[in-house]
Amino acid sequence: MKKLLLIYNPNSGDKSFRYDIDPCVRVLQEGGYITTVYRTNSPEDADKRIKELTGEKIDAIAVSGGDGSVNRVVNAMKKYGVDAPVGIIPSGTANDFANYLKIPQDYGAAAGVIARERITPIDIGVVNGRYFINVCAAGLFSNISQNIDVNFKNAFGKLAYYVKGVEQIADLTPMKLRISDSKDVYEESVYFFFALNGAGAGGFERLSPGASVNDGLLDFVAVKEAPIHEMALLFFKIIGGDFLSDGRVLFFRDRRIKVEALEDVKNQDMLETDVDGETGPNIPIEIKSLPGALRVFAP
Repeated sequence: MKKLLLIYNPNSGDKSFRYDIDPCVRVLQEGGYITTVYRTNSPEDADKRIKELTGEKIDAIAVSGGDGSVNRVVNAMKKYGVDAPVGIIPSGTANDFANYLKIPQDYGAAAGVIARERITPIDIGVVNGRYFINVCAAGLFSNISQNIDVNFKNAFGKLAYYVKGVEQIADLTPMKLRISDSKDVYEESVYFFFALNGAGAGGFERLSPGASVNDGLLDFVAVKEAPIHEMALLFFKIIGGDFLSDGRVLFFRDRRIKVEALEDVKNQDMLETDVDGETGPNIPIEIKSLPGALRVFAP
């Protein structure tokens, strides 16, 4: 029998995963895994538990939660040199990365993906030393998952992200940035940007429909300053995933991206990034793709 550690966030999504732990353990056990369940009580708990695995043989780690929960586990694994394939049992609200990997939303079916042991290496990103599985973002829309009311999010699911996005349009403030890739330097005033490993973020599933976690590249999407009425129309194009060719959008793919502020920003919150739904480092930042740096269970 192989050893699997199942880490779950009891506060993710509608908090229903706790009622389905036993069926998931049964599926994993039938797949040949002796499963240890660990409940996190704070964001730091995943780090503490992964640290305890240092030097111990572990065959797999499963995470039940949203992108933020997976992010904390992956960062802890990289920090302490724990090398094991990661399975995702999505129990957050948006589950952007799990959706990209086509992992079922049903808990038992997601556990079945792990039990079938189809393991594939995927790219991950790193920004100023902080790893991310799905996205590093800043500006409008980027902090929706941090600022949205938990009860509202649980009641309305992904719709809550769209409502919050429309609400933020009224407070648009551009950032003047220097954005560099391996070939070009762009100086633009932008409302927000996403450096994507997967295809979507914050409940917006098609921010870069052609994104791949196996190409060694990050998809960079930024929306430039424009009149408010144009932004309202562009917002609906973003929801539909048909906006990358719009002249108000800067889009490219590269392995390494630098972002710097071109002027002093009085509101320091504007320089704060969001990394997989968690607070990330402040601009200036350097973002890199790490090809094949994580093994995951996928359908």
